[in-house]
Amino acid sequence: MANKKDVRILLLGDPGVGKTSLILSLVSEEFPEEVPAKAEEITIPADVTPERVPTHIVDYTSQEENEECMNEEILKECRLMSYAFVYSVFDEDTIERITTHWLPYLQKTLGGEHRTPVILVGNKTDLLDFSTMESMMPIMNDFAEVETCVECSAKTLKNISEMFYYAQKAVLHPTAPVYNPEEKELTSTCKRALTRVFKICDMDNDNLLSDEEVHEFQKHCFNAPLHPQALEDVKSIVRRNISDGIMENSISLKGFLFLHTLFIQRGRHETTWTVLRSFGYDDRLQLTKEFLSPKIQVGVGSTTELTHQGYHFLRNMFEKYDQDCDGCLSPTELQNLFSTCPIMPWGPDVNNTVVTNPTGWITLQGYMAQWSLTCLLDHPRVVEYLAYLGYHFFHENQLSAIQVTRDKKIDLEKRQTSRNVFRCHVLGAKGVGKTAFLQGVLGRNLRYVATLNKESMSSFTINTVQVYGQEKYILLHEVDVAVCDMLTPTELNCDVACLIYDVTNPRSFEFCARMYLKHFMESRIPTLIVASKCEHTAVRQDYELTAAQFCNKFKLPPPQNFMCIDNLTRDIYIKLATMAAYPNLKRLVHMLLVHRHPVWLEDKLRHLRGITPPDKNMMMKIGLGFSIVVGVGFILYRIVRAVR
Repeated sequence: MANKKDVRILLLGDPGVGKTSLILSLVSEEFPEEVPAKAEEITIPADVTPERVPTHIVDYTSQEENEECMNEEILKECRLMSYAFVYSVFDEDTIERITTHWLPYLQKTLGGEHRTPVILVGNKTDLLDFSTMESMMPIMNDFAEVETCVECSAKTLKNISEMFYYAQKAVLHPTAPVYNPEEKELTSTCKRALTRVFKICDMDNDNLLSDEEVHEFQKHCFNAPLHPQALEDVKSIVRRNISDGIMENSISLKGFLFLHTLFIQRGRHETTWTVLRSFGYDDRLQLTKEFLSPKIQVGVGSTTELTHQGYHFLRNMFEKYDQDCDGCLSPTELQNLFSTCPIMPWGPDVNNTVVTNPTGWITLQGYMAQWSLTCLLDHPRVVEYLAYLGYHFFHENQLSAIQVTRDKKIDLEKRQTSRNVFRCHVLGAKGVGKTAFLQGVLGRNLRYVATLNKESMSSFTINTVQVYGQEKYILLHEVDVAVCDMLTPTELNCDVACLIYDVTNPRSFEFCARMYLKHFMESRIPTLIVASKCEHTAVRQDYELTAAQFCNKFKLPPPQNFMCIDNLTRDIYIKLATMAAYPNLKRLVHMLLVHRHPVWLEDKLRHLRGITPPDKNMMMKIGLGFSIVVGVGFILYRIVRAVR
């Protein structure tokens, strides 16, 4: 079986046209006196072919093989395959059989829409004094799969090497996908592909390729910049042939497409194909699976986040298409940003998932947050869209944009995490205010939430919060609890849980207590209970313990009040992120939720993050300060108990 990077050429034709002689003449560089019925398959090494690709040449003869063998050879799995239909230039019957038998036979075997290239080979030119090429032109026009026609002679060795070179070139640089000879212009598919290439290389989004951008394009596709004089020559050619191909001394999209049309018309298909393949396209001008989806191994307990390179690229894309520099993407700007992609990656619910401006346009903060959300929940989609957007133009591949975090178990053992995106699952009975809580992290109060379209509401929201000087993302997910209060493993897979009850609904806290006892009590997931609608008068909950008593009994942080009618309780999101960041430091986090933390406590957390190694004196101060706070807390606790 040929390697997928190898070229395979199958010679077909009527008996006696000279298929075997052509192969033997190529190998021995002389015409064979005795010609066997069939030549054995030969392989031409890569280092002796112009395209530096191993080439396998296969002979077929009806004298030794039946039609079933031929079908098997035609259908042999090989991506880089071409067929050479050989005829005798002085035998009109063999010429006629090209259209009456061989080309229809190939279409029948491979299907009418096949794109496997064919070249026509007229052998025995030593027997004629004139060319038959003109008579072959109608065939080339009627059958799109026919790439070219070449006349040769196995006896005099005329065009033998050229014939096999054209067959190889027809495979590696086929004409049909990129050029329509009847209309003498690029195919629509090729235009779309090259337009995408142009937009990616147009780094300042001015719809022109400057000299610097052309040099970057050349280095990416051909590993070398274009010589200044060569670039000026190219511009001159465009100016002479197309009026608006050069604007402001830069190449327009129209000029860029014209150049590739010219390359193909002059037989330099390899130039256009080199460009297309360097931007991920296969022989059918589809982006390859390998290009769109390089594999990323994500272990159990690990998550995926964007790296600095990933964030930097996506931020640059935002700034490139924010043409009015207002820090937001209008619908038109957003559409332009994703114009190199097959479809928009986000639906209308994105406006209710991340921060927008008052008009509903996505801000830079919201844009980066949405990418962080997608990377956490569906990293293959991020990898795919990075390919569409042209990440590979600046980096080797998309893998450098994604990082896999270490197993959460290791974070718990080490008592610290390097994660930047934390997932918080929000649970509560119906009507307790979960939607308002989710929208609150975006800075939206209840009056704003009341104006939103309920049909486009999202069950996710994400925004940044500051956790001791570090910017972290907190992703809130409203979990819709199924029948019998059961949660799936996915619904339990979070960094922190938030259980919400409504202080005006006497039956709402019982749901929180039940969910905690069933799902979170035995887990290592930090849990925070939140009392919503605290602007209103609280009623007694129909449960054996108050929320405060329940939290005290199970060593949970005290319940947190949440208000959102006018003023938002914003610090609650910082508390959730802090609990996610320090899941093992329950006592410290508990103190943070009750008191304002002293300076020594912040130093302690920084040390646990590995930011600054404190000296011995600092460690003594931390220990002493911690003992004092614990002692004071214990005394206060005894006093409160005595008063009760």
